[in-house]
Formats: sequence, structure tokens, C-alpha cells
Amino acid sequence: MHCELVVPGLFGASDAQRFPALELLLARSRRQARAARPLEDWLREAFELDDAAFPAGALTVLGGGGDPGADAWVRADPVHLRVMQNRVAVMPGEAFPLPAEEAHALCDALNAHFAGMEFIVASPKRWYARLALAFAPDPGNPLESAGRAAQPPQQAAGLLNEAQMVLHNHAVNAAREARGEPAVNSLWLWGAGRAGQARASWQSVATDDPAVLGAARLAGARHRALPRSAAEWLERLPQNGRHLALLDALRAPLALGAELAEETAALERDWFAPLLASLRSGRVGMLTLHVPDGPQAVSFEAVRGDLRRFWRRPKGIKNYA
Repeated sequence: MHCELVVPGLFGASDAQRFPALELLLARSRRQARAARPLEDWLREAFELDDAAFPAGALTVLGGGGDPGADAWVRADPVHLRVMQNRVAVMPGEAFPLPAEEAHALCDALNAHFAGMEFIVASPKRWYARLALAFAPDPGNPLESAGRAAQPPQQAAGLLNEAQMVLHNHAVNAAREARGEPAVNSLWLWGAGRAGQARASWQSVATDDPAVLGAARLAGARHRALPRSAAEWLERLPQNGRHLALLDALRAPLALGAELAEETAALERDWFAPLLASLRSGRVGMLTLHVPDGPQAVSFEAVRGDLRRFWRRPKGIKNYA
């Protein structure tokens, strides 16, 4: 069995805290490096998608069990645009609480305003819409632009201006501002396109990202929500084949400038330590860990025999970035 993990944001934790299982895996593995790139670019290549950009909108439809058909779709994620001294900065939905009932109320208002468009809540912080116009370039996942100046697609400027007016005047946002919470005052339009075709080298894919579930479904791979731990994941895997899990618990905290020690420690306990033990015992034949968004895009691959390379002493994880 070949188990693969994609862990964006892994090298964001401080070297002040040590992670023994992870450090041993990194130290003893064979390392390959390429130019760093956002997670969505890594996924587009890994699933051999036809599009020039990751079609997150159409894939989110598929990930929720829907049929995107021949239509173009776009992710229309809720964001808060904060006016700074000399720019307007992006605050992704991951940076503030947004109850499901508020998300649905805001989408209902957008649907009532825009004839011919369909805004749908995949989850409170992940919305998508049937695309009424084509636009490029793609600004990418809002997490990639957190805290930076907002640069929406120019072709969608009119649509965004109208959407911002609808959101600004909504009672949900008035109540949010009265409570001192960020208003959902804009949409982040990204991942536009059609489903196209996909291929995968994995028999199964485990993730909580609906767009990645959609890519797995499009490629014909088994797909499921991310289990709580490696032990739970391994219980349901066959004894052979390649299997992928996306561990993205670090991505949003890293983008928002948070300290990652607690989240990395949880991954150490629930994923890296059990997988190291499974590699030692022979239950897992090969373990690969991908980090696409560090200083370089790096992959670490190990088999059981690699763990005997005792001269490769573990160091703090930033040494492997």
C-alpha cells in the first residue's frame, strides 16, 4: 500500500517546538524539489485537469453530488473587504464565523437580485455560482490573497459591484456589524470553468475540500470525507494501491498569520506518528508527503528500509523546507 499525504502550510510552524515522528520521516526520506506553487496548481497537475486554472466551481458541484453539465461554474466565496490606509485588503471567510443560516440568507438575496445566476452554499464559507459571463485571469483561492490588496477579475467588476450593494444592504450584515463582526461585503470569484476531464493515479482520495472531492469523482477514484486520524483512514483502505489524503488544517491559519504549533502537534499525534508506526510494521509499504507551497514544492518518499538510515538525524522541520 502506498499512502500519500498533501500537507499545505507544513513549514509554517516554528522550530521552537519539535515533532519527532514528522522530523524522522523527513530526515530519512528521499526528497524531490520543484518551484513552489499554490495547492490548486498542484491539484490541477496531479489530476491532469484540462483547464489552465483549477476549475473549483464546477468541481465543487461534483463534490456535492451534483451534475455541472456543460455549464461554466465559479466559486463565489464570501469575504470581507477591509479598507486600509492605502488599499482594500481581503479577509477570507475562514477568518470570521459565519453561521449556515446567515450564508443561506445572503445567497437567497443574491439569487433574488441576479436573474439567470444561481448562487449555492456548499458550506457556510464555500459558495459557488453558475457562471453568467467568462472572465480571466483567475485570482486563485482567497486564502492566497489573505491580507493583501484585493484584485478581482476586471471582467467581473460590474457583477461584483452589484453583489456588494446587495450584501451591504442586507439585514444579516447590519446585524453582524452591530455585533462587531466583519460583514460579508463581497464575493471572491475564482476557479471559473467547466468540469472537463480528469485522471488520477490514486484508488481513493480523502479530503474535506468539496472541489477536491469533485476532482476525485471526475477522475473515477473512490472519494470520502477526511477521517479524524490515520488509524481510521488505514482501517478502510485495501492492502494495495495508492491512496491520497489532503491534510489542509494548516493552510488557513498560515494564511491568516496564526501560530501553527497546536495544529501541527495535532497532525503529529493523529497522522504522522501512526503512519510512521505503520511504515515500520510493514502495514504501509511506501509513504509520500507532499508540501507544494513552502519555499519550494517538496515531496518526501520513504519505504521501511529508509528508516534504518540512522546517520540522517532529525532536525527541526524548517530545515527540510
